[in-house]
Amino acid sequence: MKTTGVMTLDHAPQVVAEWLNLLCEDLHWSEKGRAHILLRETLHAVRDYLTVDEAADFAAQLPVLVRGIYYGDWVPSRTPVHPRGKDDFLDRVASAFVEKPLYDPERAITAVFDLLRRKLSAGEIEQVARAMRKPLRDLWL
Repeated sequence: MKTTGVMTLDHAPQVVAEWLNLLCEDLHWSEKGRAHILLRETLHAVRDYLTVDEAADFAAQLPVLVRGIYYGDWVPSRTPVHPRGKDDFLDRVASAFVEKPLYDPERAITAVFDLLRRKLSAGEIEQVARAMRKPLRDLWL
């Protein structure tokens, strides 16, 4: 496989694979495609619950290919979304699972938050969690 010589880019697919593998392990899932949907939808929901500045600060902490997933289909003028409650967040992520619904959306989303906590700085996670309303913030901490 030809590489770019830029380590961040050459290593990007492995980073995403590692993140998806960790999600599958944490949730006891065998389907990486399902883990990808969960990661993407949770990242999009987080992004859309933040102000534009907070969303950009958070994105700066993400690995390059994960950052691309995060920014996919973003319309900054529509953020932050309303309403922004915990149930709205859970419903938003769960709605992406049409063929095989999430049995426990809260557990699945918490797994993504746990992954983010393991991979990103504690300060950034705390800053994002503080931007959320208390019931949703509790899933981060």
